[in-house]
Amino acid sequence: MRLRPSALLRFYSLCGLLIQAAATKNKVKGSQGQFPLTQNVTVVEGGTANLTCRVDQNDNTSLQWSNPAQQTLYFDDKKALRDNRIELVRASWHELSISVSDVSLSDEGQYTCSLFTMPVKTSKAFLTVLGVPEKPQISGFISPVMEGERMQLTCKTSGSKPAADMRWFKNDKEIKDVKYLKEEDENRRTFTVSSTLDFRVDRSDDGAVLSCRVDHESLNSTPQIAMQVLEIHYTPSVKIISSSSWPEEGQSIVLTCESKGKPLPEPVLWTKDGGELPDPERMVVNGRDLRISFLNKTDNGTYRCEATNPIGQNSTEYVLIVHDPNALAGQTGPDHALIGGIVAVVVFVTLCSIILLGRYLARHKGTYLTNEAKGAEDAPDADTAIINAEGSQVNAEEKKEYFI
Repeated sequence: MRLRPSALLRFYSLCGLLIQAAATKNKVKGSQGQFPLTQNVTVVEGGTANLTCRVDQNDNTSLQWSNPAQQTLYFDDKKALRDNRIELVRASWHELSISVSDVSLSDEGQYTCSLFTMPVKTSKAFLTVLGVPEKPQISGFISPVMEGERMQLTCKTSGSKPAADMRWFKNDKEIKDVKYLKEEDENRRTFTVSSTLDFRVDRSDDGAVLSCRVDHESLNSTPQIAMQVLEIHYTPSVKIISSSSWPEEGQSIVLTCESKGKPLPEPVLWTKDGGELPDPERMVVNGRDLRISFLNKTDNGTYRCEATNPIGQNSTEYVLIVHDPNALAGQTGPDHALIGGIVAVVVFVTLCSIILLGRYLARHKGTYLTNEAKGAEDAPDADTAIINAEGSQVNAEEKKEYFI
């Protein structure tokens, strides 16, 4: 079949219209699939922020970055704002990436990536700038501090954004229940954080390390720390240590006076029974030691050691008892209390026996006749027995039986 030229022309025109409609439809469909994608960025003050805008489908449509003030930073690969800190990282039909170096707190805000389709599509990225806290400082320290006095130490740091976290430690052990104060700085962007430690010191605090620790997300897990070593002055503490637990006559003994205080007490004072040492030739003081040679009973008594420093004085006593070397030290002698108790029991039992025997003899005292003596043995009846008994009184001495 052969078509006429006019019909063939109409056919080609119809095909063109169909192709054009399909192309227009695909273009609109592609345009609807073009969406810029961005991400929020957090950067430390003074660092570099990278802003990236991506488009999965793009038919040669331009991309643009704008700052929070809606000033154009880059339009495709063309720089629009004169700021040497802003540089192009990558520019293509699918991506527009820029960097902002030496970021300041004023750079914080919402940045916009625009895709110039019809209509224009945008995506927002918020730039957060972290303010780095300054190194903390401890104020209010006075050295030295006397035992029993109160101390107030204040730790402070400025420039943190958001507000930093502050904690106190004593020898690496955290001090709980300490409050801190947060105040906004003049720039209305950063914060000053402070905390005051109020406590009464004692001698155990001498040499202790107090530290103020500041934690913040801008420090990358490396906290800022300020430290202060305490110096506490206190009166001496005194203790006497003996070189022998069983001093004997003829031996020697050394009494050591251990004294601790700040400032360190030096020297110590030794006395005996409230007075001076009675025999300086045998009783020799060397520093904190008292040495007594050739012990004898006259050395018995109370020895006193006294230590003094500029804060005050303290003392302690030791009672010395010199033992006889001839005594059997360490052996267990007879228990006299036990022996006395046994003797008392024996004496008591003996006395009780004597008393009972005496009472028995008293009850059985006298002479008694047996039936035989009374004549009852051969009598046929009772009357005869009585008569025989009366008649036999003469021979009664022969029939007597004695009961003792």
